Amino acid sequence: MLYNSVPYKTKQFFFVLIKLSIVVGAGYFIYEKLTNNNTLSFSSFIQFTSKNGVFTPKQVFFLMILSIFNWFLETLKWQTLVNPVKHISFKKALEQSLGALTASLFTPNRIGEYGAKAMYFIPALRKKIMLTNLISNVLQMSITFILGIIGFTVFVTKYDVGIDYYKIARYVLIGLLILVFALLGIQKNRFKIRGFSIEKLNIFLKGFPKLRLLLGLLLSLFRYVTFSFQFFFILRLFNVSIYYFEAMTVITSMYLISSIIPSIFIFDAVIKGSVAVFLFSFLNINPLIIICTVTLMWILNFVIPSCFGSFYVLNFKLPKNE
Repeated sequence: MLYNSVPYKTKQFFFVLIKLSIVVGAGYFIYEKLTNNNTLSFSSFIQFTSKNGVFTPKQVFFLMILSIFNWFLETLKWQTLVNPVKHISFKKALEQSLGALTASLFTPNRIGEYGAKAMYFIPALRKKIMLTNLISNVLQMSITFILGIIGFTVFVTKYDVGIDYYKIARYVLIGLLILVFALLGIQKNRFKIRGFSIEKLNIFLKGFPKLRLLLGLLLSLFRYVTFSFQFFFILRLFNVSIYYFEAMTVITSMYLISSIIPSIFIFDAVIKGSVAVFLFSFLNINPLIIICTVTLMWILNFVIPSCFGSFYVLNFKLPKNE
């Protein structure tokens, strides 16, 4: 009632202010991450890459193509999964994907992406859109876990990591027991998430087209292969002598470990950098090369796309009926 009494021009002013705040906030966090990084200063990054990297125009172009293909696959996956709820074009899917990236850049574990994508649709569809986005993330996480477990298993059998497997097994068992009891409690109490009961959630998941899920899983796999190969390619540009299979055991392990560590997304590169330095230390690779590789991956796949996403955020308009 109070919102409806606010003049239209005032609403428009606050709406523009919110969009500007998102873009400025994202830009500020990117600037802080690049200029005030305790792990690697931006000037040192530029200096090191210019001296030690063999970045010809063709190689830079190829890196950009891999980043474009990465986000092409992510956009295609979003369009594939969301179309059963609301049919959208590839252009709209790209706008929603990049706009949501910018809006969620400084939120914990990119949680803001759910609300950002939902805002592109009418209120009646927003719960389904948020669930669809959850499916999209679960599919990508499934690929990360499956390949990560395989890679990490190969890695720990080849290198003496010094892991207490019995201690890990105890934690896993405790976690599974907590999960089982939580699920039993949810079923008993008919738990609801903002009015969306578990029963309705099950109905939505069971009714979701299985072919769409399969396509989403395949696109998640192709996307994973794309950005993991990009990581390997950058290592090779830094003259690191490493075979693809050997690199992939470490890269898949890195993505597995870093994906289960809660963080504000802006510090994602720092976490991946720390994990990567530790894992690649078993291969006796210069830590500065690893940190530069992780930083370059972050710039190519998140900073640059978020700049384009800022354009979509500034031009965002609510659905016509709002």
